[in-house]
Amino acid sequence: MPPVSIRDVAMRAGVSVGTVSNVLNRPNLVAEATRERVRAAIGELGFVRNESARQLRQGRSRTLGVVVESLGNPYFTDLARGAEAAMNTDGFDALWCTSDGSAAKERRCLDFLEEQRVSGVIITPVGLDAGRIAELRDRGLSVVVLDRRAYDGVCSIRVDHVAGGEIAVDHLTSRHRRLAIVTGPLVAEPITDRYEGAVAAARRAGVAEEHLTTLVQRDLTPTSGMEAARRLLELDPLPTGVFCANDLLAIGLVNALLRTGVKVPEEISVVGYDDIELAGTSVVPLTTVRQPRHELGWTAAELAVAEAGTAEGHEHRGLVLSPSLVVRESA
Repeated sequence: MPPVSIRDVAMRAGVSVGTVSNVLNRPNLVAEATRERVRAAIGELGFVRNESARQLRQGRSRTLGVVVESLGNPYFTDLARGAEAAMNTDGFDALWCTSDGSAAKERRCLDFLEEQRVSGVIITPVGLDAGRIAELRDRGLSVVVLDRRAYDGVCSIRVDHVAGGEIAVDHLTSRHRRLAIVTGPLVAEPITDRYEGAVAAARRAGVAEEHLTTLVQRDLTPTSGMEAARRLLELDPLPTGVFCANDLLAIGLVNALLRTGVKVPEEISVVGYDDIELAGTSVVPLTTVRQPRHELGWTAAELAVAEAGTAEGHEHRGLVLSPSLVVRESA
């Protein structure tokens, strides 16, 4: 059975096609009695608007594309919630894509979002460069970079992760002089910044080089945190304070230490990073560095909406938010 068209609705309601279009898009221009006839015809015929076709006719949609590394990490999920809440407030919808840390997949995500005629893109970049940003801009898309240092002429918002690493280790060095830093691959900017801040704080506190150990894991998951615990317990002397580059690592590490009979924090203190919901509800509530995740997502969406609604003269902004320490029971 062929789909019901606007013309079919118009014929059933006894009005013009233009009137049906106004009821769908600008109902305040149509008298109430006419609106009711059109809505009744829509219900009787089971008409469903072809949103894609409408967007092609009208240009860009009131939709923003969001490209993050992974929605499997609660940190990115919290960002997504903040961004979507801001979009909904402004009458925008979201299309979510994940790059999985792959520049090739990121390119496919951006191509897909262009095809969907989104108004703008919010992205935690992997392989994004100035040339691709220029292409997106030339095609009428706003671009906001999330959780990375500002690109020239691009709106961005991030957290001061160097300060975050310093905050974590400053807390540990108030009681400990044998430390370990557990991190993922030192590639992505937020992770390298946390590491640099942590090392700087340890040096400033006078921690001897032989008493500062770095354990680089393959990723930032609880499984890698458990593996890090095994490596940690092989060290001699044993570190008594540990900073993990995110909460998932820290939770996995704490769980593995407890299973082997190591007391946290009595024998080893652990500090995480992000303050995801699980951090406060784990067996040993986690001391961690809080990122304002909801605010990050919300503000990124506001920047994208503002740029999308401005034909010219938009002032690009690079915003930096501050992290803070949340002290619980693990350190």
